[in-house]
Amino acid sequence: MEEPEKLPGHAEPRKMTAAEAEAKHYLSRSLLQKMHLEPLNDPVAYVENADGSRQYYYEPSRVREAPPERWYLPMQKKPTETMKLESGTEIPRMSTKNAAVYSYYTKERLAQMHYEVVGEPVAYTKRFDKSIVYFYDKKTAIRLPLPCVACGNDIRYRRKLCRACFEKDLEIRRAAGDAYRNAPYHMKREKVLFFDLELTGVYDHDEILSISIIDGTYKVLMDTLVKPVHNRKWKRTEKIHGITPEMVEHAPTLEELTPAIKELFADCENLIAYGITTDYTHIRKIYDTEKEKRALRAKTRDAAIEYTRYIGEHYPDLTHTSLSDAMETLGLSWEGVAHTSIADTIGCAKVWDALFPHYYEEEKEVLP
Repeated sequence: MEEPEKLPGHAEPRKMTAAEAEAKHYLSRSLLQKMHLEPLNDPVAYVENADGSRQYYYEPSRVREAPPERWYLPMQKKPTETMKLESGTEIPRMSTKNAAVYSYYTKERLAQMHYEVVGEPVAYTKRFDKSIVYFYDKKTAIRLPLPCVACGNDIRYRRKLCRACFEKDLEIRRAAGDAYRNAPYHMKREKVLFFDLELTGVYDHDEILSISIIDGTYKVLMDTLVKPVHNRKWKRTEKIHGITPEMVEHAPTLEELTPAIKELFADCENLIAYGITTDYTHIRKIYDTEKEKRALRAKTRDAAIEYTRYIGEHYPDLTHTSLSDAMETLGLSWEGVAHTSIADTIGCAKVWDALFPHYYEEEKEVLP
């Protein structure tokens, strides 16, 4: 018996004779339809017909009752007709519109969709001149490599482009990205703040355990533990940042820190974090009105987004975009222990300085 052949969905149907398939009690598509069943998995075997097409068989233990609307063919103007293929399989006649409901298409249409037909027809229709048009199941057709959306001559490599077009596109994007990052922004270092939070968890109901804030001169403006009001244990995140319930027992609450935090944020022009979404979701809670929250959001910048764009233009093979990855790629060193709020805040500032070397009015050498 031949080696299994790979089909879409990672199925491995085996080639066998019709007698072998029946001996294993495998069910053909036409038999499933007659029994009002539908398969849960891809076919487990196929029989090759004389014309080279294939009749697929399914494992009987992996089927279920089909929805009632699929028990019978959609109503047509004429009584339903069937045709028997050389393999003995009986296929129904249906309109092109009804065939599409089942993901049945002609061989030509599947070719336009970049699929190669390997199975036998599953339905048919008749043209006005009485000629026969066969429909094939898209699920058992083989997906062919897609062409480049730019030139259409070669297969896709990345970003729906072939390798040659991707390299051209990358060169253009890299030049635009470098111009954006190297532009002068004339920001005052004292007006640009970096911050990071450590939390009891990743959900909205979780609370802040520590907060660190520095400015563009790397001056520490706040670095404190925070006592949560509702959460008493956080075993999962404790393994990451190392903050225990005992460590925050006598720390100030977020409510007590709110006036100082608001004062710092009110005086800044940019508020930067690495992965701003999570931190903003929690820090916004110190504000009462939506207007205040929107004003804070307008100041925020995400260093993670900027780093992701940078590696996409310079290191397209890299896929990891954590702060640790950014530090390593940019050749930066940690100050303190990673995954603590102060170390991550300083790390974020270093990444920003490396990505935007002319961001400030007075340029400052990036810390080693």
